[in-house]
Amino acid sequence: MKRILSIVLIIMFWACADSSINKEDLHHLNGYWEISEVIFPDGSVKEYGINPNIDFIQVNDDQGYRKKMKPQFDGTYDTTKDVESFQISNTNESVILRYSTPLSEWEEKLVQLDSLSFSVTNQEGITYKYKRFEPIKIPQ
Repeated sequence: MKRILSIVLIIMFWACADSSINKEDLHHLNGYWEISEVIFPDGSVKEYGINPNIDFIQVNDDQGYRKKMKPQFDGTYDTTKDVESFQISNTNESVILRYSTPLSEWEEKLVQLDSLSFSVTNQEGITYKYKRFEPIKIPQ
């Protein structure tokens, strides 16, 4: 019984270990991203295959922006002039992205971040998972 309790405690400590995102890691957000899945508060999941639109994110210090891009077969991108600017703040060991556009304001909590993927959770409890965009290369 003591052995089982010890194992359970070790697993709990491991699961509760500090998984906060360091400010030094925020540069990983820079680049092109495509959404891979959305997890809804009820636990349902919507997976995405090929995306016609991707996000370009650029971060500099405590601010950044996101633009919607549409990859073309020749390797270029179509884009709109719309830009979603955001401020980055650290609160209670969490990284919050605060967006502001002329039409709306909202927040997303950065939940996970590395060089190949990241995820955010919005105020409605919806989690968006992204993966680094890799363009489709068509031989010529």
